Amino acid sequence: MTDKDCYAVFGYPIKHSKSPQIHRLFAEQTQQLLEYTAQEVLAERFKDSVNVFFSQGGKGLNCTLPLKELAWAFADRRTERAELSKAVNTLALQGDGSLLGDNTDGCGLIADLTGNHGISLEGARILILGAGGASRGIIAPILGHSPNHLTIVNRTPEKAIALATEFSILGDVEGCSFADIQGQQPFDLIINATSASLTDEMPPLADDLLAAEGVCYDLAYGNKPTSFVRWGAAHNARKSLDGLGMLVEQAAEAFFLWRSIRPQTKPVIAVLNAERGFS
Repeated sequence: MTDKDCYAVFGYPIKHSKSPQIHRLFAEQTQQLLEYTAQEVLAERFKDSVNVFFSQGGKGLNCTLPLKELAWAFADRRTERAELSKAVNTLALQGDGSLLGDNTDGCGLIADLTGNHGISLEGARILILGAGGASRGIIAPILGHSPNHLTIVNRTPEKAIALATEFSILGDVEGCSFADIQGQQPFDLIINATSASLTDEMPPLADDLLAAEGVCYDLAYGNKPTSFVRWGAAHNARKSLDGLGMLVEQAAEAFFLWRSIRPQTKPVIAVLNAERGFS
């Protein structure tokens, strides 16, 4: 390690991660002296890799697929939002040598939707596609913004129903199959939390699912519009967005947890969008 405070993102695959660039821009903006790297770490090597990283002076880690559940189990203690999501994407070394686990994904999504794009969730009918780990991290923050109703849909409906039941104490939420949402009242916001976009595929969605002036949001992102972003545009979404803004916002929350300084996110989002040719 170097004389700089060291941070990293662990995951597999990881070579295309934008996190090192994001944190470098944050550090420059806030005049913080640190080093942030991306390290390819397989699930079976996670514990050893984390122990080595912190034993060599590391200060904090981000963990992405497929390591978030392992990071949750590894943390000495966890924030409330990490406990709710049962996944950790940020580990922070504490003064007593313990590791605090946090999940910044949900607040990153909310910050992008409401702060960067002016989308209100209050009173909205919201649909989440997928009942996996990506959904777990965003349900509680969404329900905290008082939507009218939240539906979770999954190819295996039992998973969606179980997830909805788990979070039902926080608001009006139900789980169902894709067949069950056919013919329902249209949704004001549809969030794709499946991995379909990574292979340029689409969940089986009816053409009348999106309300007039509705919004589509894909947690995935790429250098071109994802399949779901294209679907939203083709179905006259008021906005059809990908998850790059969420990526930057969740990184800013991790940066704040580590450095107690909150960087400005919009300039960083603008840089990344310019690089991929998005206005």
